[in-house]
Amino acid sequence: MCSRRKVAMKTVLFACVHNAGRSQMAAALFNAFVDPKKATAISAGTEPAKEIHPEVIDVMREVGIDLSQLKPQKLTDELAQKAQMLITMGCGEACPVVVGILRDDWSIPDPKGKSLEAVRFIREEIAKRVFDLLQKQGWASQS
Repeated sequence: MCSRRKVAMKTVLFACVHNAGRSQMAAALFNAFVDPKKATAISAGTEPAKEIHPEVIDVMREVGIDLSQLKPQKLTDELAQKAQMLITMGCGEACPVVVGILRDDWSIPDPKGKSLEAVRFIREEIAKRVFDLLQKQGWASQS
């Protein structure tokens, strides 16, 4: 008889300084296209803003993802301990360091105050990287 191993669901933490743009887009896109039985994403910032950038809300709404009810959250030790992978979003010296988990840095410009066209370009760059990650890890939704 075959025994089935239960594979633990992975959590990916997308982090930046303000948690008001790049990391919110990355987590939302990840969660929209991941197989929810395999992985999930959360996002946080080292110095969270009061709200998500309005231009980010607008361009995400264009692809059917509503971020309007979300609020930036602080990256705490407790939140970081839930993750098995940390992806920082080009925040340089201010990027968080979480010891003991896989880490990558995606150097992506901050969308704050940029035109909708520029924020769309940033969204598409994040989407490409999210899709690549999902494919590489075998976490992509099959539907």
